[in-house]
Amino acid sequence: MNKTELIEAIATRSNSTKAQTTIMLNGLLDVIQENMASGNDVQLVGFGTFSVTERAGREGRNPATGKAITIPAKKVVRFKPGKTLSDAAAAVKKTNVAKSVKPKQTTKKK
Repeated sequence: MNKTELIEAIATRSNSTKAQTTIMLNGLLDVIQENMASGNDVQLVGFGTFSVTERAGREGRNPATGKAITIPAKKVVRFKPGKTLSDAAAAVKKTNVAKSVKPKQTTKKK
C-alpha cells in the first residue's frame, strides 16, 4: 500500500474527502517528524513507538578496494511495533510469497 492508497482507505472509512484526509495525514507525519527532530519519542499505543537512537561509529571496508574505512556515528530512526500490530502481522497467512527457485543441476556425462 502506498500513500495514495492509504489516503483512499482512510477517507472511505472516515466518510471524509480525500483532500481532508490528505491534510490530516500530512499533518500527522509533520508532527511525528518535528517531535523526533527535537529528540522526543512518538508512542502510538497498540501501533508502536518511533524513537531516535545513536549508532556508534565503527570500522568498515570499502567493497571495491578492500581498504579499511571509518564509518562515523550518526542518529538513526527506530520503530518498535506495539503488541496489537505484532499480533496482527503474526496472524497473516502466508500467500503469494516468492519461493526461492534453485536452478536445476545437470550432470555431465564423461
